[in-house]
Formats: sequence, C-alpha cells, structure tokens
Amino acid sequence: MPPSKAAKNLSSLLRSAIKTTASKPDDATLKHFVGSLDTSSSSPTTSTPHKRSTKSRSKASVSKAFSDLAIDSFKIYEPLYPGASTLDAGSSDSIEENDEYVGSVLDTPWFSTLSHSNISLRRKEVSRDRKQKWIFKSTQTHRFDRLVKMCGQKLGTDATIQVFGKLGRETGVKEFNALIGLCIVKARETRSEDVWLQEISKVYKLLMLMRERGFKLEEESYGPFLMLLIDMEMVEEFQFFCGAIRDGNSNSLSRFAYYEMLLWIRVNNEVKIQELCDFIATNDEGDKTNFKEHYLLALCESDRKKEVLLLLGIVDITKFSSLDNLTNIFGSLGRLSLESCAEKFIRALKGSDTGAENISNFIYSYATSVPNLAVDDVISKFKHLHLELEVVPSSAAYEKLIGHCCNSLKAHVALDIVDQMFEAGLTLSIETFHSILCACEESCDYNLVHRIYSMICHNNLKPNNETFRAMINLRVKMKDFEGAYNMIKDLENMNLMPTAGMYNAIMAGYFREKNMHAGLRVLKQMEDADVKRDSQTFTYLIGNCVHEEDIVKYYEELKCSGVQITKHIFMALINAYAACGQFEKAKKVVLDKGVPVKSLSEIKSVLASALASHGQISEALDVCEEIKEAECNLEPKAIICLMDHLQTEGQLSRLIQLLEELKDSDLWIDGCCKVILYCVQFKHLSSAVDLLKQLVDKFCDDEVATEVIFDEVFSKIAESERADMQFGLNLLQAIKEQLDVRPSRKSLDFLLGACASAKDLQSSNLIWKEYQIAGLPYNVLSYLRMYQALLASGAHASATKILNKMPKDDPHVQCVIKACKATYIEPASGMGNKKKKTKKKKKKEMARE
Repeated sequence: MPPSKAAKNLSSLLRSAIKTTASKPDDATLKHFVGSLDTSSSSPTTSTPHKRSTKSRSKASVSKAFSDLAIDSFKIYEPLYPGASTLDAGSSDSIEENDEYVGSVLDTPWFSTLSHSNISLRRKEVSRDRKQKWIFKSTQTHRFDRLVKMCGQKLGTDATIQVFGKLGRETGVKEFNALIGLCIVKARETRSEDVWLQEISKVYKLLMLMRERGFKLEEESYGPFLMLLIDMEMVEEFQFFCGAIRDGNSNSLSRFAYYEMLLWIRVNNEVKIQELCDFIATNDEGDKTNFKEHYLLALCESDRKKEVLLLLGIVDITKFSSLDNLTNIFGSLGRLSLESCAEKFIRALKGSDTGAENISNFIYSYATSVPNLAVDDVISKFKHLHLELEVVPSSAAYEKLIGHCCNSLKAHVALDIVDQMFEAGLTLSIETFHSILCACEESCDYNLVHRIYSMICHNNLKPNNETFRAMINLRVKMKDFEGAYNMIKDLENMNLMPTAGMYNAIMAGYFREKNMHAGLRVLKQMEDADVKRDSQTFTYLIGNCVHEEDIVKYYEELKCSGVQITKHIFMALINAYAACGQFEKAKKVVLDKGVPVKSLSEIKSVLASALASHGQISEALDVCEEIKEAECNLEPKAIICLMDHLQTEGQLSRLIQLLEELKDSDLWIDGCCKVILYCVQFKHLSSAVDLLKQLVDKFCDDEVATEVIFDEVFSKIAESERADMQFGLNLLQAIKEQLDVRPSRKSLDFLLGACASAKDLQSSNLIWKEYQIAGLPYNVLSYLRMYQALLASGAHASATKILNKMPKDDPHVQCVIKACKATYIEPASGMGNKKKKTKKKKKKEMARE
C-alpha cells in the first residue's frame, strides 16, 4: 500500500532525522524546509476528531499536521542528562529547567498524609503503602501500569521517562506501552484537533524512541495506535505512520496486512477491499499464507460474508499460524451461521497436529457466536457438534461454556454442566465455582448454594476462604443464618480458618434485617474466634449506627486498631451522621485530612446523595456545584439519587442538566426514563418526545426494550389521579409521527384505562380506532377496558354492544364484568329508582292538597 507523495517525502525526512542525531538542526531552517511541503498557509482548525474522514479534511490541513509532527520528531534525540537516553533537543537552559521540574515533582507527596499522632506508626504505614503501590514484579503488570499512568497524568510522557531514569530504572517495553496507551486514551477522549495531533505525535515519538533504544516494535506497542487511526478514518495518516513503523519490522508485515484490510472496511472502500481479495485469490505462494490468514481474519471480524465465503474456498486453514486467529475465525463462522464451513474446517483440523483440546475450543467459539441462540440451544449446539464430528469435549471448553452460562445468569444450567463433567471424569477448578456463586447471587438463585456445597464435598474439591465467604453470603441472603454459622464450623474439617469477610457477610445480613442486636453479637463471635475486624467490619458498624455517640465510639476504635481508613469508612460516616440528622457533621467529614485526594469527588458525591435523601436538596445541590468547580464529575449513582428527589414542578431544566452529566450508559437510560416520567407527570410534551427519541436511538436494535419504555410512559398517564387525555393523545400522535414508532397493545390498553378514570367518551373512541390502525386485533383485555371506559363515561348502550362481542367463558372475565356493573350500572339504577320514588311522593302530596 504505497503512501501518498507528501507522506513519502515526510517519511524520508523523518528517517534522515533519525540518522543525524549527532548533529542538531536549526529549528528555523527545518521549519522552512518542512513548510515547503505545504502549499497553503492555512492552519488546521479546531474540530471534533471523533469521526474524521479524509474527504472532509483539506490537503493543506493534512500537510500542516505532518509538518508539525516532523518538527516535533527532531526534539527527541538530545540527552537530557549525562548517561540518559535522548528525548528532547532543547537548549541547555531548558534541560536544567526540566531537571528542576522533575526534581520538584519527585519531592511532592504522592499519597495523602495519614492523620495519626503516632509518628512511628505513620512511618510504618507510609512504608507499607509505598511497598504496595511502587514495587513492580513481572506478575503485577496491571499495578505497574497504574503507576505509569499516574506518572503520565501528573508529569506528561516526556517527564515520566526522565523520572524512571532518575529512579535508576531503565524505561522498558512495559513502560513505553503504558505511556502509549495513555496518549491514545487522551486522543480518543479529546474534542480538540490540536490536542489530538499532539497526542498522536507523542505516540509516534515514543515508538521511534523504542526503536532507537533497540526494542523491537511488537503489535502490543503499535496495534492500538493503528486502531486509533482506523477508528478515526484517517487514511493518509495511517499510510504514513504504518510505513514508518513497518520499516525494519519485516517479520510483522502480515499483521500490517490485517490492519490495512480493517482500514478499507472502516472507510467502505469496496475497490480496495476487492483488490486485496483478488491478490489473495491469484497468489498461491507459500510465503503468502500469513497474509491470507490475516486478511481473512479482518474480513471475519467485520462479518463480510461474501468475501469470507470467497476466501474460505481458497485458504488452507490447517496452515494458519495462530490459534487465536482460528478461534476468531470460528466465532465469525458462528455469527454468519456458516455451520457447514465450520464442520468442514473441524474435519480438516482433526487431520493436522492442532490437538483435540484446541478443536473443542473452536467448537465452543462457534456455538456461542451463533446469533439469537438461548443458553440451552448453545449447549445443544456444543454437544451436537462434538458428537457429530467425533471430538471429545475438553475441560477448558466445558469451563468456558460454564462461564457463558454464568454471564447469562443461568447458574442452574451451569451446575448441570458441572455434573456432566464429573460424570465424564473431567477436572474442574475451584475458580469456576466462584463464577457460579457470583451468578447465583446476581440471579437471586440463593438456594443453589446447597447443591454447590454438596458437589464440592462429594468430589473432594479443595475450597478456599473466598469459596466459603461466597457460600456463607448466599446462605445469609436466603436468611439461613444457622446454615451460615454451620459453614463456619465446617471450616475446621477443610483445614481453613474463619476470616473477617465471612463474619462481615453475616453481620451485613442481620443489619439488612434491621436486627441490630444480632448484628452486634457477631462482633463477640469474631473475638471468640480470634478474628480481627477489618475496614469492612467498621464500615458496617458505623453505617448502621442510630445514635451519634455510637458513631464516635466505633470511629475511635477504628483509629486505635491500626486498620486502614478507607474511602468507604468516610462514606459510612457521612451516611450515619445524615441518618442521625447531624448534617453539619456529615459535611465536615469531607474536610478530614485523611480523606484520599483521589477519592474526594466520590466521597462528596455520597454527601450529596445523603443530603438529598434526607430532604436537604439545596445543600445537596451546593455540594454538586463544589464538585463541578473542582473540575470533577459527580458520581452516576449520586445523580440518580438527586433525580429521585427533584420531583417537584419547575425542576425540568435541572433534571436535564443532571442527565447530561451522566456518563454511565446503563444509568443514563435509568436517568432518562426518570426525566421522561417527570415530563409526563408535569405535561412537558416536547421535552418528553425529545428524550424518547434519544432512547429510541439508543435501542435502535432492541424493539422489546423500546416497547417496554413506551409502555411505562403510558402507564404513568393511566396511574395519575386526574388523567389528562389530551396530553396522552398528543403524546401518542407525536410518537407515531416524529419517532415513527407504532404503539404497542399495552400502551393502548393503558390509555383506555386512563379514559375510564377520566370518563372521557371521545378519547375512548379515538383510542379504540388506534388498535385497528396499529394492526392489533381486539382481544379480551382490550374489550374489557373499552367496556369499562364506556360504562364510566355513561355510554351504556355502546358498552352493551362491546359486551355482546366479548368472549365470556373465562371465570376471571366474568368477575371483571360483574365488578364493572356493580361499579357503574347498579349505583346509577339505584339513583334512578330513588328519583322515581321522590317524584311519586311529591305527586301524592300534591293530590292530597
């Protein structure tokens, strides 16, 4: 894939810069030379970079961006201090300033000070904290990534590399990758073109610096960068950077082919896609197999069925180099429902040295990728293919299938698979049971704990403390406290010791039941078992205090115990003080010197929620403003809490503002529904329709979810004491015309119910016609609702006609009809009889006179 002419010139310019690191070029001369590549003087404008197309960007803009990158690239090859690797070719003054800056940063405290009076205890805790957060081991990559990210956020990428140099640690591949990842995250999040260019410039500099230091550029380093360019649809930039990274990296050429295909798929360039497919079809040389594999992988991941079928007839899948690629390809075959192809390839792989366990995993990948299959159907497909193709299911594939069941919250089905594994003599890790226990908790299948414990005991598995904690937690949630205590007694038989987490689960259960005495009794049991309280214990104790003196008592015990004071302790203090009505003391908690700086906005969000929950709305909103002024974000759960308590008239603008601040996708849906129901309650039609449109866009592929939302909206109208039928009809019309959504049967049923409450005959007839317009045949429920609406509005003759059309075989239907007559007909006839008697009496009196 040849790069553009400007990109070629720039690429050669950059390579020449790398070769001349000894001689420092003059910036003015360089800018003049690079500027000659740009025939226009226009500079790039600030825009939203989240979806860029080369068609929408001028050639001058692209050239200017490349020029900036070229100039920046000359600034990374001069040493910053003796013995250090080169980074920035600034003046000696700037180098000294950098050293001073890094030194000052290294002197700043990275962890919040601990408010303990005992200096020696404080030193021990600080030392322990440093060991926990700074020591790096090869098995703790995620911890070191957090360290690098922390440095990158505080110092920037260039200064971070200097820091590691001063700490005596050479910057290695892990550090470079972490910094590259940080730049890519910033590039994806920014809305500024200039910031985006700056971040990709940093990534390019880091990649070139890795090469200068002798590191081989692996996909782990350059892959996320190329995906960024692909996602942004930056064709020319991709061509340039791909060419620069590819130089001297011939072993990875086939992987670049994968990214190339993804690029053309992303920008919908059918001509280029076809060219690459033709290349595969017409080149049968052995050295092209890897290219075919990676082109096919890209097409599979993008679900390009036509091209996939073409290539599957050409490639020899047994020669593929990567098991992961094969797994992805079988997943694609499942998504495309190409079962015959999957069976063909499985048979081919059986004759190779792929291995039965891997083939079983491929079958799992295919079965779980077939669209719209229920869990039971996935299992049937999994078993059928193994039986049909004469492949023995492996333990690894079975465990993955169990994980699939757990993700779908089908814990009982997962346990059925476990039984089958034991019957087949296969082994199972205890961690798999942990996944099943989590699924039991999420699906509220607490009673399955009996079956799980029985399986563990009968199959001589070795549970650990976490296994017992999870099982005790399930016992407690089904209110089987005796069973929970019995499990603690069983620990001795398993050579295990009770932990604070086990007792905490029991304590939390008692507190949920408001059994404070039994909850506090757990403390005595912990002492008898010589189990020390942990921060979670104190969190439960403080959070469930009903008297201020108890809050103070447990907090003092916590400080004397030496247990680390976590953010959850401060949250518990806030909630406890608020529950006691001590709102000022709750607000003072966030001022404590021990509050972790990184958790301050989260703790303040809890304060806002606590104040709102106890009627202190204005003070809660003041806390929200403080969080915004500190350029922090209010926690999503706090926003939802505020929405729940801003349900008085005149709060629409504030609710919409809170909704805009919600970043969590699931909670945004929850918040949006709350605001829509508010709009319905206070009759804000246009705002309700706008928000419904946003939800429809969010659920464009989920008709069921969309239907549920509209049903909820119309149920709100039906539940209101004084149903405004005109608002309901206007909303129905707007949904049909503006959102192009057909009302569901439930929505129309709710509206008919509202007509009965409003005694609105005209609206009843209009909604009755909507069933026909929507193509919904009348059923028993719709007849009953219409019958009720007509009776309520006094149209007894029309109600009788509906009654004659209604099926009356069901005894429940007969009961409803009887209730309607008792409510609407008999009182009316009684009033009529009373009026007749009154008239007769008056006539008799007049006759006597």
